[in-house]
Order: sequence, then C-alpha cells, then structure tokens
Amino acid sequence: MTIVSKKMASGRLLAEHAELFRCPICKAEMEVIEYQSLICSNKHCFDLAKQGYINLLAQGHKTKYDKGLFEARRAISDIGFFDPMLDRIIAYMEKGMRDSNARTAIMDAGCGEGSHLNRLMHTLSLKGVHDAVGVGLDIAKEGIHAASRGDERTIWCVADLANCPIADKQLNTILNILSPSNYAEFTRLLADDGQVIKVMPESGYLQELREVFYRESDKDTYSNEKTLQHFSRSFKLVHSERIEYKVHLDRAALEQLIYMTPLSWSASEAEKERALDQNISDITCDFLIVVGK
Repeated sequence: MTIVSKKMASGRLLAEHAELFRCPICKAEMEVIEYQSLICSNKHCFDLAKQGYINLLAQGHKTKYDKGLFEARRAISDIGFFDPMLDRIIAYMEKGMRDSNARTAIMDAGCGEGSHLNRLMHTLSLKGVHDAVGVGLDIAKEGIHAASRGDERTIWCVADLANCPIADKQLNTILNILSPSNYAEFTRLLADDGQVIKVMPESGYLQELREVFYRESDKDTYSNEKTLQHFSRSFKLVHSERIEYKVHLDRAALEQLIYMTPLSWSASEAEKERALDQNISDITCDFLIVVGK
C-alpha cells in the first residue's frame, strides 16, 4: 500500500482545481507542476509547503495573529462553541447543493485556523454531498499552517483578500464568519448564481465579557447596523436569521475565549485576571447570519 504524503495529496487536489486560481502578481492563469508548485504563464511560481498549504502572498506580510491565538480559537471551536451557528449554515447550504449536480467551490474568507470550514466540509460529506471543494484563505500564515492539518477536500492558502488569487466567477459560496470583508473582491469572485454567507455578531454576543472589559465606556453595547447596511449595499439580501444560545465554559475554556476575542486585546493582564475571577460560567452567543446574491 502506497502512503501519499500530505503535500502530494494537496498537490493532486490543487491540480484538479487549478482553474480556480489566478496569479496574485500578474493575474494570469495558473497550472500545477509535478504536484509541487502553482505557476502562471509568466513564470511566477508558488510552492506547496510540506504541510500541504500554499503561500500565495505577492510579498511578505506580518499580522498580529500569533500561534497562541489560533490554538485558543481551535480549542474554543473543539468544545462546540460555534456548532449551533455552523449547523444553521450547513442546513441552508445543503438544500441548495442537493438541487445541483455541478461542482461546488466554497471559500472561507478569513478562515483562521480552519475550524469552521473543516467542520462544514466534513459534515457535508457525511450528508452525502461529495462534489464540493473548499478553499480556506487567510493572510496569517500561522492560521493556515494549523488549518492544513484538516479536511482533505480543502485547499489552504496564505493570501491577501484584497488581492485574492482566485479567478473571476469561480466561487459558488463565500463564507465570511466573524472576519473582515472585501465586497468588491467577493463580487468579482462569485459565479453568476453564487452567494455570500456572512456571520456578524449581534448585540448579545459575548455580553458577559463586554460588560467586564468595556464597563462605563461607549463600547459597552454593540450594534451591527452599519455592518448590515454595508453588506446590503453590495448584495441583494435573500436570507437572514438570528441565532442566540448559551455555552457553558469551565475556567480553562473561559481563559482561551478571553485570549482569542478582540474584546480583550487592549486589556491589561490584570483586567483579564479580573474577568476570569468573575465566576462567569455561561457565555452568550448571538449571531446574525445573512445571505446575499
């Protein structure tokens, strides 16, 4: 029995779907060479890492997201923190995919360590949806490095969403879950019948932590009104639903949540300790899922 390396398996998947990509430097079409590299007609070449992901940044880029942050996000995802929200997305997508026999290309824009896309692709496969390929894209190399250990039907890319290395009209679905957007690029990337599924926080999201870190400030409440308006200016809103639930966390999980959430990024260590000492056990998850065409 031949054991195929992660890099080789990823190279084969990339070759199967090379038409999805365009060169981030010159915008030319690309092809895969010997399951090792993605190269354009002008000879700009990008090699697969041994872990199976590909770095498609035209130039180096530093981010504030480190390995510890992605480990914390993975730990929070692994306890099912986001599962009810993801289940609603999967249920919505599954019906549309069953009605089509065509290949479906799904990109998670700002995928981080890949937990959301990994779970979505795995669940769709269990439900009998096999004609789908995932593309996980993030500018943070540490996130993609972690993500590449995941789903075998997903191509993981270090790339800049503002200069996305995906060719025009190649994507059926763009996921954008609690991360920044680039609607001009989303519009370019979507197939004619494609959709953007965006998840944004609602007013109650992590309210227990917001009350600790933003007490007596103008950030102690949150509204997604401007985010929703911005989305609606770019896409026709075809579906919207709010989902709210509580997740029980022990102290260790709460510490991971505090580490990963932007609510704490400007907080001192003393403030983080104070949040841990509040004996918070139940955290509110409150999301708005919107679908645009």
